[in-house]
Amino acid sequence: MNHQECEDSHHPSHIDQLPRLNRIAGQVEGVKKMIKEQRYCPDILTQLHAVRSAVRNLEVQILDTHLSHCVGQAFQQNDQEKQKQKIEEIRQLIKRFE
Repeated sequence: MNHQECEDSHHPSHIDQLPRLNRIAGQVEGVKKMIKEQRYCPDILTQLHAVRSAVRNLEVQILDTHLSHCVGQAFQQNDQEKQKQKIEEIRQLIKRFE
């Protein structure tokens, strides 16, 4: 996928997502520890599900920021070409994540 800039020439900050990402990293470390300790399979799977859910929530937060910031700008400026590009970008993201 083409890595385009937002109209104001910079990407929105995701710095506020770092604490969430740190929690996810901690969860992954916990799973590694469980595996080293040869913990019960369903317990490991439960933790893996929690990690996957946390990553999905992070994806949603970043997508929401993209939609409101980058995609929103294209529609506020009423630029039909940029609107088409952003719609195609979202279509490609949806295909990738199916």
